[in-house]
Amino acid sequence: MRILACFLLLSGSLCAQNHEKIVLSGVYQGSDLYVQNPFSGQGVSFCVTEVRVNGKVTSDEVNSSAFAIDFQVLGLKIGEAIEVEIIHRRGCEPRMLNTEALKPRSTFQVVSIEVSPDNVLQWVTENEAGELPYIVEQFRWNKWVKAGEVPGVGTPGEHSYRFQLSPHSGLNRVRVRQTDFSGEPRVSGEVEIQGTEQPVTFEPVRVRDYIRFSSPTSYEIFDRYGNLVARGHDSKIDVQKLDRGEYYLNYDRSFGETFNKR
Repeated sequence: MRILACFLLLSGSLCAQNHEKIVLSGVYQGSDLYVQNPFSGQGVSFCVTEVRVNGKVTSDEVNSSAFAIDFQVLGLKIGEAIEVEIIHRRGCEPRMLNTEALKPRSTFQVVSIEVSPDNVLQWVTENEAGELPYIVEQFRWNKWVKAGEVPGVGTPGEHSYRFQLSPHSGLNRVRVRQTDFSGEPRVSGEVEIQGTEQPVTFEPVRVRDYIRFSSPTSYEIFDRYGNLVARGHDSKIDVQKLDRGEYYLNYDRSFGETFNKR
């Protein structure tokens, strides 16, 4: 019995030395993962010897030049986390043909979206397929500007989200966005709210050390070449390290106002 145990241990060790492992992580999207499976270095057998999904050996037929890893038979749910281990012989390497099948996709649908009286953006979604952040955007300065982000749950059921807004004076337009591996953004409809704040002003227009706003606000500073040199949200900006010259300032709902650094 002791000799048999030693033999099994030795066999397992030798097996491990002759094999390598590829590990892929992602989320189940309802699609199979396709694998191109060349011959091993000896040319007498196929490269892949075993496939495991979330630690369990699959029943996929790996003795062919190409095969599919069938996730559906494992009872996985859309958006569920997956770890795939592909065990293969040394001297060869299988090729995954559609790794995007494991990447989270932006598929959310908005059930409702609104802003509460205390300026909290609230939205409910369904049909998510993988954890992706929701980017909250406000339209200001003639463009959509990121206000913050909220992690997405990533599963198909209904999910509720909240984000505290900082409205500027006047009309505010707000939306949420997700972008997946394709690079194509998926956006919600817009919500409009009327800001109750007084318009913000700033001083001085010729400055040595600090720009001061009449109340805290989001801002951007660009140099004369259009390079962004500062961004934030505050009641004042330290500009002491800026070079002398003319700069452009976006703040509150004002766009492209100028000041001179002395």
